[in-house]
Amino acid sequence: MKQHSAEEDPFDEGATSLLRQPKAVWATAGASVVAFMGIGLVDPILPSIAKGLDASPSQVSLLFTSYFLITAIAMLVTGFVSSRIGGKKTLLAGLALVVVFAALSGTSGSVGELVGFRAGWGLGNALFVSTALAVIVGAAAGGSAAAILLYESALGLGMACGPLVGAILGDMKWRYPFFGTAVLMAVGFIAITAFLKEQPKPARRTSLLDPVKALGHPGLASAAASAFFYNYSFFTVLAFTPFVLNMSPYKSGGVFFAWGVLLAVFSVLVAPRVQARFGSLKVLGASLVLLAVDLLFLGYGDHTAAIVCTIVSGAFIGLNNTVYTELALGVSDAPRPVASAGYNFVRWFAAAAAPFLAPKIEGWTDIHIPFVVAAATAVVGAGIVWARRRPLTVEAEELEPAHATEDSVSVFAS
Repeated sequence: MKQHSAEEDPFDEGATSLLRQPKAVWATAGASVVAFMGIGLVDPILPSIAKGLDASPSQVSLLFTSYFLITAIAMLVTGFVSSRIGGKKTLLAGLALVVVFAALSGTSGSVGELVGFRAGWGLGNALFVSTALAVIVGAAAGGSAAAILLYESALGLGMACGPLVGAILGDMKWRYPFFGTAVLMAVGFIAITAFLKEQPKPARRTSLLDPVKALGHPGLASAAASAFFYNYSFFTVLAFTPFVLNMSPYKSGGVFFAWGVLLAVFSVLVAPRVQARFGSLKVLGASLVLLAVDLLFLGYGDHTAAIVCTIVSGAFIGLNNTVYTELALGVSDAPRPVASAGYNFVRWFAAAAAPFLAPKIEGWTDIHIPFVVAAATAVVGAGIVWARRRPLTVEAEELEPAHATEDSVSVFAS
């Protein structure tokens, strides 16, 4: 897979013009920070929610399952919608849904209601984040490199700050983080309405089946399959570890803030450089194996080891997110938004499965085994990368940054 040299690093290239952006770009980037905050917002308050709603860990973990299950299904819909109504309207529709369902989440009287409201939140978030980068690129000054850097920075900041905001507000009452998100997204809705002009619609409309058809490509199917198993590991850390740590919202928020900082640094700054030196597939395979080792130490170590390993996992997750996104963008001959939608359709199902299965596995066995399973899925992901290295190797001409921006939006969680 061809790599950027240090001189061609788009992140270095874009840094000089990063801050000189129109108000429309800052409005969209600010809303993106809040959107990504919503992923980890509930992490520090999962035990508090369980206590407040008299729910079990497996029931509360469904907050992630419903959210990501709807996100996965929505990947077939977002391109269909945005190619018909345009980027601005898609962003506003997504923001409006998040405002409504985040506010409703804060009013929940049962865990069933909260799980249902989180599903609606997931639909809104999918519509927003699947469109945000393309909108930022269309409105940004300084070229696509600056737009990518700004978006990735928003992603990292949101992933890092979500648990911290959740801890600060959740320490007062578990409902407050949901109301806070609704208010911040409402501000984003107003800002985008005021400052963002409508973006040109794509020349070709996307059908609902286009992303599924794109998965017929061997390289894209291999990347999606490997990412599926990796995402199971990723979301075991995100959704199950708070119950294992069993800490106050503030302390848990601090742990996941440090986790998010490492994720952001390794995703934005470290990944492009190690890829350029060692190659994407070697970096991905090694990072997955190291993540598996980290998960085993997390599961079998003492409380201090669990804290350290949770934080360290952010580094491997940051590397993996970046490399997987580039693979999804580069291996297929389908239009990049379509290829990424198919790829994300597959991988987000694992993000929905892990929060549901990990507490169940603990109940059937003991608290260590969910991490053994997560370590095994990371190794399976690495095995797929090795076994399918030929179709995962990009033989076509290297992606231009302007093309890559069409769809690296789906990195979150990347």
